[in-house]
Amino acid sequence: MPELLESRNPLTGETVGTVPMTPVEEISGIVARARESLASWRGIGIRERGELLKPAGERLLAEAEEIGILITKEMGKTKRSSVAEVSNCGKRFSRAVNEIVDALRPEEIEDRNTRSTIYYDPFGVCATIAPWNYPVSMAQWMLLPALIAGNTIVLKPSEETPLSGQAYFDILSAFLPPNVLQIIQGADEAGKALVASDVDLIAFTGSRAAGKHILAAAAPGLKRVILELGGKDPLVVLADADLDAAAKFALVSCFENAGQMCISTERIYVAEEVAGEFERKLVALTADWKVGDGLEEGVRMGPMVHGQQRDHVLSHIDQAVEQGARVVAGGTGHQDGFVMPTILVDVADDMDVMQEETFGPVACIRPVTSVDEAVELANKSPYGLGAVVFGRDEDNAMAVARRLDAGMIGVNRGCFGASGAPWVGAKESGYGFHSSVQGHRQFAQARVVSRAK
Repeated sequence: MPELLESRNPLTGETVGTVPMTPVEEISGIVARARESLASWRGIGIRERGELLKPAGERLLAEAEEIGILITKEMGKTKRSSVAEVSNCGKRFSRAVNEIVDALRPEEIEDRNTRSTIYYDPFGVCATIAPWNYPVSMAQWMLLPALIAGNTIVLKPSEETPLSGQAYFDILSAFLPPNVLQIIQGADEAGKALVASDVDLIAFTGSRAAGKHILAAAAPGLKRVILELGGKDPLVVLADADLDAAAKFALVSCFENAGQMCISTERIYVAEEVAGEFERKLVALTADWKVGDGLEEGVRMGPMVHGQQRDHVLSHIDQAVEQGARVVAGGTGHQDGFVMPTILVDVADDMDVMQEETFGPVACIRPVTSVDEAVELANKSPYGLGAVVFGRDEDNAMAVARRLDAGMIGVNRGCFGASGAPWVGAKESGYGFHSSVQGHRQFAQARVVSRAK
């Protein structure tokens, strides 16, 4: 009998369910089966591959409630957020397929003497390692372009959300030929074995530390790697900002999903002349942020995914307080499983809570004396995923945004781009990127075939 991977509810500790854990010694055989399926999957053609997948979107939408509840039970976030994650993936599925198909169509270019066709071919076998905080949407962002490009895939969901990952896999695989998409279940050893196996492309979403290990492991074989990693996102609040709007944004950006988002705001740099007023507004809003069981109506924030993550967040808070930071909201009452939404002021720039990714519901407010100081501090980080600027003078706010070392910057709103924009991190927050024409093409080998005119 195979060993079972047990999924536990972070709120109650009860078992949500189990899946068979994939023996590490079997992973190379699974990858070999994926390689055997390459030729036939590639031979179907880009458009046909997309059409085969489209019905999965309807199935995903139909099962959004059921899978959403499963996500909440496995990792704790609210049912509202979980169901929205799954239903949005279902609603956008066909459009995403069409966008990817269009991005991967052959292109023709020519000059006076030569006509060239640029093809976007599969790399081969793709290892896809998905995270626990958005176990369906993050998997979909990687799986769809890889599949439509003609790669075969071995998916490893997070060991924290194996049931959600299995549910998503079951929906997609029902519409695919055998062994085009396979799944392995397990923790670090399974992931390491998959990365070390005979794969050609590794797509990973997760922590910066894990991403560095993957990049190092992939280096000897020069395997292609696409990494979407962590962040330490800054919010810059200018002196002329709409403070109500800025505080409402900070509330959600800091505390949604218990701060367990790669683009959570973790550092807030506020013009000193409005810092006190901004602080009071955010504290007042935080008082109404209901914490509890994510399955209950009206709850805005559930428990941390597991005790280790909870301890990490609490250590950042405790260390900051020991070093002189002051708690103006939260900071206590962290009952089992939870970290209460916490706001820190009087923070120093060298504190861990200002330097390292906290990945929890902690907002750090740091007054600044000038825009130059805000930009300097915001950029003083190895991370560079997202950033946000609030200011009524939009031209000035845009100018500040252009000075920030992040891959995605929002002005008076979140950092999400328009439809078709890439999801891209700068510095150590990304290696390659997702979405957009350019992002989809990173899952394919560009090949140029030329002839005389």
